[in-house]
Amino acid sequence: MDSDTLWGHIDSQRWALCDLLAGLNEEQWQQPSLCDDWSVRDVAAHLTFAQASLGDMFVPLIKAGFRTNVMIGRTAVTSPLNHEEIISTLRGFRGTRRRVAVVSEKEPLLDILVHSQDIAVPLGIDHPMPADAAKVALDRVLQLNRRPAMRLRRPLRGVRLIASDTDWSHGEGESITGPIRWLLMYAAGREVASRHLSGPWAQHQSPAHNRRALS
Repeated sequence: MDSDTLWGHIDSQRWALCDLLAGLNEEQWQQPSLCDDWSVRDVAAHLTFAQASLGDMFVPLIKAGFRTNVMIGRTAVTSPLNHEEIISTLRGFRGTRRRVAVVSEKEPLLDILVHSQDIAVPLGIDHPMPADAAKVALDRVLQLNRRPAMRLRRPLRGVRLIASDTDWSHGEGESITGPIRWLLMYAAGREVASRHLSGPWAQHQSPAHNRRALS
């Protein structure tokens, strides 16, 4: 996928999530998300840091003892933005290509696709995911899962992932089959995805390394 198409997906998916968030009531904002210890509001607040500079992260990183996951968790939970400000900040990203300096342009795509589901699934909202964008994000998360510092779950070994709704497959071994959306969520460590997949490995529980964020 070329860069223009990729960023077009990032923009459209951010906008779609903002439309979803704008329709939530206070109770829904406070519902637990699929991310450990984060509410729907915390996930949305985390996404507002998608364009943070190294300078923005310097002090929070020091306070977190240079533990990236701790910093990510704290900045989301302690974000001062209210619901309307979260939405307006995310909408304000449209048309820009800024990203956290230490990640590739595929990470913002992965972040918005997975975190949108982290919000929508617990609320019982069916939030569509474009298949071509999901393929790129899934390829990327499988790459990242080979890196201990970046992985969202332990690498899946002896497994062949097969999308049932688009032309995509990966790996060798016993098959896990299902929609590309749920294969992405499964690879990202969201075990709820196994309910939407078939195959002997679909129910294999492999603890997630970090179910929160990449950027």
